[in-house]
Amino acid sequence: MQQLKAMRLNEIITPPNIDKTISSLCPVCLKIVDAHVFQEGGAVKIDKRCSDHGEFKDVYWSDVALYRRFMRFWAIGPGVENPIASSGNCPFNCGLCENHRTSTILANIDVTNRCNLSCPTCFADAGQGPEEPTMDQIRAMMKTLRDQRPAPCPAVQFSGGEPTVRDDLPEIVSLAKEMGFAQIQVATNGMKLAASPDLCKSLVHSGLSTVYLQFDGLTPEPYITLRCRDLLQIKLRAIENLRKAGQMSIVLVPTLAKGVNDGQVGDIIRFAAMNLDVVKGVNFQPVSFVGRIDQQEREKKRLTISDLIALVEDQTDNEITRDDFYPVPFVAPISGLIAAETGIPQPTMTVHPCCGAATYLYSFNGRLIPITRFVDVEGLLEKIKEEVEGFDGSRLSRLWMKGMILKELPKFIDESKTPDGLAFTRLFLSILKSGTREALTEFHNNTLFLGTMFFQDLYNIDLERLQRCGVHYVLPDGRIIPFCSYNTIHRSRSSNRDNHSSDQSRSNDIQ
Repeated sequence: MQQLKAMRLNEIITPPNIDKTISSLCPVCLKIVDAHVFQEGGAVKIDKRCSDHGEFKDVYWSDVALYRRFMRFWAIGPGVENPIASSGNCPFNCGLCENHRTSTILANIDVTNRCNLSCPTCFADAGQGPEEPTMDQIRAMMKTLRDQRPAPCPAVQFSGGEPTVRDDLPEIVSLAKEMGFAQIQVATNGMKLAASPDLCKSLVHSGLSTVYLQFDGLTPEPYITLRCRDLLQIKLRAIENLRKAGQMSIVLVPTLAKGVNDGQVGDIIRFAAMNLDVVKGVNFQPVSFVGRIDQQEREKKRLTISDLIALVEDQTDNEITRDDFYPVPFVAPISGLIAAETGIPQPTMTVHPCCGAATYLYSFNGRLIPITRFVDVEGLLEKIKEEVEGFDGSRLSRLWMKGMILKELPKFIDESKTPDGLAFTRLFLSILKSGTREALTEFHNNTLFLGTMFFQDLYNIDLERLQRCGVHYVLPDGRIIPFCSYNTIHRSRSSNRDNHSSDQSRSNDIQ
């Protein structure tokens, strides 16, 4: 019962003032410095000064109105009950420590540093050595994740380098399945999947949930710029091989850079809609200035989540708008509901509102319609939150909670606007009544997830965001490190910084 209370979300608190001082890092020497976050025109900016290396100014968020709206969904979670590292010296002593506010929602395991590409935008600077963990080390890393309390990590993504260069990747996927991960992903450039239908079949049969496929556009040019070669036909062949192998969940992952492929956002969404039988999501990732990318291109190529959402609006003729998107912590009450229903603590989406955003698009007669057009998602989530907060742990209370949500659900669905009338309401009721895999599968077969993640770099880094990160790396030494601190700081500890003395000279040394 105590655990369930701890998992209850989401206390929505007064959002922080836009004009505030935060802790950040000097992008040259990594010294912790104060940074000023403030409104300038219609944007939110970040400005900081290092006594040794001068002033650095960048965009924190491009649309102040959207920033204010997203920050309404600030949420507080239980954190981690069994931290690995002691607190203090954040972010250099990551592990996780007791000051971290969000448990691991998705874990990355770099199964290799080898890669069959050498992309100039690679945040991992992959291919610089043969290092890769053994199967025993991978097993130990996954056990660390599954042992996390109050809730075990539910999802793991195998990354690198290029994970498909490991011949034993299907065995690694099988091991993850045996260890109880509900969601098992492989982040890949797709080259080996395009070349080997047998590998696609092997991964599917091993229990792979989702292929997280690098997909930068629908013309050769973005690949030539971002990957140094035209990979479009390879991407299309990989998707077709996965389709034939029975892989029913592919997420397209465009690395988005201004002036490179920001004009193809709408085309990528439409392509996903045309391949909805296998493509279940698009997750745009505005380029982060870490790794190999030239730091001097920040001003020219920088995009934030609000920039991406504006591109979606423009390139879909406002069929999808900013009002359809919500930040990640918006859905946190769902974790409380599942925990109350099952009696099992769940990871909660208590990440910082600036970390990511998403919406669901419902497919009907070839059209993609945001479900926010006919579902009052804010009212529904508030109702779920209210009922979960009234749950006292008893069987009678559980029945009352579920009954009230089911009874009230139709009030939040405008059937006059649903493209298929009562069918969508019945589908929603089926999910809440039974929560079966079949009901969820039917929902996913008819919807497209449209999301974006905005990973920090040393120019816009906010240490408070780091402490709320829910996407983590687990390392062979047992540490679990937030995504943004790993890629900005901890990878770089293995590389030589001594020959770099200025901001302009740091184009390759961050990783």
